[in-house]
Amino acid sequence: MPARNRVVVVDVVGLTPALLAHMPRLRALGADGFQAPLGTVLPAVTCSVQSTFLTGRPPRDHGIVGNGWYFRELSEIWLWRQSNRLVGGEKVWDAARRLLGDVRTANLFWWYAMGSTADLAVTPRPVYWADGRKSPGIYAHPAAVGGELTRRFGEFPLFDFWGPRAGLPSSAWIAEAARWVFDDQRPDLTLVYLPHLDYDLQRFGGASPEAARAAAEIDAVAGALVEHVRAAGATAVVLSEYGITDVRRPVHVNRRLREAGLLEVTWNPAGELLDTFASPAFAVADHQVAHVYVTDRRALAAARDALTGLPGVAEILDDQGKRAHGLDHPRAGDLVLVAEPDAWFTYYYWLDEARAPDFAPTVEIHRKPGYDPAELLFDGGAAKARAAMRLAQKALGFRYSLDVIPLHGDGVRGSHGRLPARDDDGPVLLCSDRGAARDRLAATDVFGLILDLLGAEGRR
Repeated sequence: MPARNRVVVVDVVGLTPALLAHMPRLRALGADGFQAPLGTVLPAVTCSVQSTFLTGRPPRDHGIVGNGWYFRELSEIWLWRQSNRLVGGEKVWDAARRLLGDVRTANLFWWYAMGSTADLAVTPRPVYWADGRKSPGIYAHPAAVGGELTRRFGEFPLFDFWGPRAGLPSSAWIAEAARWVFDDQRPDLTLVYLPHLDYDLQRFGGASPEAARAAAEIDAVAGALVEHVRAAGATAVVLSEYGITDVRRPVHVNRRLREAGLLEVTWNPAGELLDTFASPAFAVADHQVAHVYVTDRRALAAARDALTGLPGVAEILDDQGKRAHGLDHPRAGDLVLVAEPDAWFTYYYWLDEARAPDFAPTVEIHRKPGYDPAELLFDGGAAKARAAMRLAQKALGFRYSLDVIPLHGDGVRGSHGRLPARDDDGPVLLCSDRGAARDRLAATDVFGLILDLLGAEGRR
């Protein structure tokens, strides 16, 4: 039996009730249907929360304990992997097929899009050339869809999706692609990821004029998409994974572990590298949460002692604490740190900037052993001139390194990852179907809401 309804779920990252004051088109969606506070999970970061939305399960079950983690089998730290096979549990589109029959799903830029059982997927996939260059690119399944999107809307603006240039063009491209996929491919369920709010809220903070401007900009893009799909008879859902709150304090967990003799580095001409093989303990920093891994259980007490009392650390979760937060999965750290509300965790492990690795002042999401929000910033005014010079070197065919990122986190003004203290600072859900109204939803409830909106209510 086919699904009775078409549903479009738009993830407007960083959206909060407070920011809706600057977003009349999305406010209208809530007024026509309903608006409700949306609970999140720990850690409140993209990969973990999206996986909970799409499976209805906490991280202990789906296994996505952050935007990345320490892969114990490899002794390597990896962030931003893309295979859907890392995500445990039944996905919402598989549940919809089981309950309703032939339900077609399009995933446009939600994470872990590669290798899933969704019918259509598009996700960022840069081209890494043999000479070290990186060019914009996407992965699409079916591949012909990617070709058509590029023909219609131009090359995906990868360098506006992340890095110092990150801004509205990437979200606008995704929204245009979603509109075409909705009209031409006619999926029953369409998932759309619009990251624009994430950028200026981390650069300037949630209460800044820049945040208000970014909210108005994404309201125009998301609002137009929502109005288009609603005019075609679809149910529209807009939600967010987390709210971004103001921060002022970078907290250097790995430096503290190194000073305590628990973190080891190797050195080569490119700088110091974290040695996960030799280190008894180290941290994978992820916004306001850090996973602390020990390679020798005898180092656990020493790591806890070293981190207890570190300014900016609000909680140190042990096995019991992880269970209480649904984070007790083998991929999680042996200890999990949660930051104070105005603090966030750096990945930095060097004690002398002159010995920092060569990738530290670059946008390099795969080599850094932790998340680096400073990649959204230029390292002072001279960095823009240096970037122009490096691009000129690129045009002439020279090897180059776009070394424009600060080696400190003092300029970061917004972060997320800990659980919000109040609803105005947390995620929100808006839906055009007033009949589906709820007073409040948990992140685990989104799975069931999508199924009900597709037509599975009473079948689950």
